[in-house]
Amino acid sequence: MLPPGETVFLTLRLHGTVPAATARELQAELRQAQEAGTEHRRAQKQFFARFDAVLDRQPIGPRYFENERMAEALAGEIMMLEETGFIVHGFSILPNHAHLVLHLPAHSGLALAKAVDLLHLRTDQLCRRHVRPKLPPEAKFWQPGWFEYVVEDEDELSRILAYVGENTSKVGLPPRFQEWPYVAV
Repeated sequence: MLPPGETVFLTLRLHGTVPAATARELQAELRQAQEAGTEHRRAQKQFFARFDAVLDRQPIGPRYFENERMAEALAGEIMMLEETGFIVHGFSILPNHAHLVLHLPAHSGLALAKAVDLLHLRTDQLCRRHVRPKLPPEAKFWQPGWFEYVVEDEDELSRILAYVGENTSKVGLPPRFQEWPYVAV
C-alpha cells in the first residue's frame, strides 16, 4: 500500500517540442474519449501514450538535455525536491522532456504546482547559461504546464517506474543516455 498522500507521474517538456496542431489534436481526442464515456483514467493513459510517443519519435524543437550540463542541472533540481518534503521515486531525463515520479506526503503543506513551477524557474535560469547564444531572453525554455497522472497503487507504481527506467532504451537513444546518471529509479 502506498503511504498516505499523493504519488504522481509527471512529464515536463521543453517549449516547442510538440507542434501546436498535434497538441490540439491530442487534447481533442482526450475530450472525445471522455465525452464518449471512456473511464477517466483509461482516457488519461491513452492520451499519455500518444503524447509521449510524439515526444519520443519526433525530433521537433529543442533537445537541450543532450547537453550533460543541462541534464545535470535538471537532475540536481529534481533531487532538491526531496529537501522540500517530496519523495523522488524515480526520474528520467530525455533530450526534450523528463519523467518524474514524486510522492507528496499527506499534511506536508506543500503544493505540487508550486514545486513544479519552482523547478521550471530554477532549471530555466540554470540552463539558459548554456544556451544563451541560441535562446533569446524572450524565448520560452519550458512548455508551461505538465502532464500529471495520479498513481493509484503499488502495482501501478512499479509499472510506471519500470517505464521511466526503460524509457531511454525504448526510444532508441544511444548507450550514453541509457547508462547516464540521469535515469534514477
